[in-house]
Amino acid sequence: MLAFLDDRQRAHAPKTFMAAGVKRPSPEAPARVDLLKAGAEAAGCQVSTPKDAGIAPIEALHDAAYLTFLQTIHARWQEIPGAAEEVIPNVHPRARSDGYPTGAVGQAGYHQADTACPISADTWDAAYWSAQTAIAATDAVLGGSRSAYALCRPPGHHAYTDQAGGFCFLNNSAIAAQRLLEAGRRPVILDVDVHHGNGTQGVFYDRGDVLTVSIHADPSAFYPFFWGYAGETGTGAGQGANLNLPLAMGSGTDAMLSALDTAFAKIEAFGADVIVVALGLDAHETDPFQALKVTTEGFERIGMAIAALGLPLVCVQEGGYVSPSLAEALTAFLTGVQQT
Repeated sequence: MLAFLDDRQRAHAPKTFMAAGVKRPSPEAPARVDLLKAGAEAAGCQVSTPKDAGIAPIEALHDAAYLTFLQTIHARWQEIPGAAEEVIPNVHPRARSDGYPTGAVGQAGYHQADTACPISADTWDAAYWSAQTAIAATDAVLGGSRSAYALCRPPGHHAYTDQAGGFCFLNNSAIAAQRLLEAGRRPVILDVDVHHGNGTQGVFYDRGDVLTVSIHADPSAFYPFFWGYAGETGTGAGQGANLNLPLAMGSGTDAMLSALDTAFAKIEAFGADVIVVALGLDAHETDPFQALKVTTEGFERIGMAIAALGLPLVCVQEGGYVSPSLAEALTAFLTGVQQT
């Protein structure tokens, strides 16, 4: 199985993560790269460096003003007397239709949804190469590979077209789906992260050309809190093209596999011919977030079940944080994919 990783992703090393009002070390640390790479290699993957496809595939999904913000905000932030080393918002608009400020503080509040996506001098470069990694895996599948794995960090599924959030800056899975769509394919994004893929949902919510499915922990008391409920099915042209399958906190492998059966019926009805798997290993029972209890063997079963659909797979890394079982969970999933 082909796999892709660009080591420039390691440069993004966020120092700030606010949880319950307390500043903590960020779980989205560069150490994830080493664990995930080891897990992919243990599954027999050949890890290659992605080529640079340029910014056009990113511009096909993300707003121009937002991309300019990501590329310039850190330098502008440093011009503020006494500013922190990282860009972290302290004010937010009530709605996306509110006024668009010109200053760095206001724009940070507009384009960063929360305090879990601090921006350093290295963030744009890392996010760019994370997106290029997903693009390379997409192109491998378009070129005839049955499956490919993109080791992407920072992750992407909480990022909207014009807003970062939840460790995410560029929506790698959505960029992959858009590229597949433009190549004439009919893609579905199947998100199995412990957190709802709210950014991905937001990107395609009023579109019917990409099916979005997310299996995740119940958001009523878990991030992202405001999105991910079963009643969110799309709007306008996208009505019926979004499926949320929230699981009760503490649910394990059997609940995930049962939800997958429901997802597969929707995927078949949609007529998808390729799947972007937004792969969150944070549903594992040993993950620091401790919201779901999928076992290592369960991830192998998940991989086997998805691959059994017989569709090409672009597997894009989303969550999954430093724990004793992170590498093993990835190995299990990718092994399952390759058994079918």
